[in-house]
Amino acid sequence: MVNPDVQGRVYPPTQPYLVGREKVREFARAVRSESPIHHDPEAAQAAGFADVVAPPTFAVTVQEATLAQLLADDEAGVDFTRVVHGDQRFTYTRPIVAGDELTATLTIAAVKQLGGHSMVTASSAIVDQAGEHVVTAISTLVVRGEEA
Repeated sequence: MVNPDVQGRVYPPTQPYLVGREKVREFARAVRSESPIHHDPEAAQAAGFADVVAPPTFAVTVQEATLAQLLADDEAGVDFTRVVHGDQRFTYTRPIVAGDELTATLTIAAVKQLGGHSMVTASSAIVDQAGEHVVTAISTLVVRGEEA
């Protein structure tokens, strides 16, 4: 069981993540996005962006470091071998663009017990180098209980 007392816990901000053009292109290929703004800087600039634009789900790349904090927190009691990803949502202020330097801060929004399982909702607020909000990535992790 996940410790319900971690609800409301805020973890320290992550180290800055510099969004690279090639990482954006690799991610776009992995998710099969063929939009020119994800691959071609000139197409992105013609659309009003400084460089290639990351696909919307790219934010998980930055969020990963925050979830690692939760998994490393012995007090939280999350057994990663029992974790199933339940839900993922993103709320954007603006798209992620190559050249952004992003920092994320994790807040444990909710811990619920359902039957023998725990559901943890983790919210990662991601800001740019100026401290401006870019995206909030919200994950719900299901931590399966012990089998009878």
